[in-house]
Amino acid sequence: MSSHKEVIYGLYNDEEDLLKAVKQANAMHLPIMDVFSPFPVHGLDPALHLAESRLHAGGFVYGLLGLLTGFLGMTWIFTKDWPIIFGGKPYWSVPAFIPITFEMTVLFAAWGMTITFYIVCGLGPGITNKVLDERITDDKFCIAFNKASLGDTGKVNEFFRSTGAAEVNTKVL
Repeated sequence: MSSHKEVIYGLYNDEEDLLKAVKQANAMHLPIMDVFSPFPVHGLDPALHLAESRLHAGGFVYGLLGLLTGFLGMTWIFTKDWPIIFGGKPYWSVPAFIPITFEMTVLFAAWGMTITFYIVCGLGPGITNKVLDERITDDKFCIAFNKASLGDTGKVNEFFRSTGAAEVNTKVL
């Protein structure tokens, strides 16, 4: 069974018009499915009542894992696996471990956050996402509504007319 949903969306020519339309949709209690923009729009996240991303907390955890891997790895290598005194340094020389520990912290945080971002956003090799309108990534701004959650589409059409949408379309995804 395929899950197709019918989407009604309006395209705007300006990000200010989009932001005003989102605020008006919230005031009218219209359930916004998604908003698309070719670039970040200042003030759009609070207008959509989106919570702050927790990706930075994941980055901290990944960085801490890298720090522990680097430091404990160097400790094990130089004290148990291959204890060689070179340059007069002791087996367990913490200052000598700092560059490797730092690099492992950065490496684990960067890779961990990138992979987490791809998984959360549904991106990755072999995945094809359906595109609502090709112009959204170029120069148009879009507000999309799931037609099934609306009930009365006349209210949405009036909303698009009153907010100055350049065009209104319907598409099955």
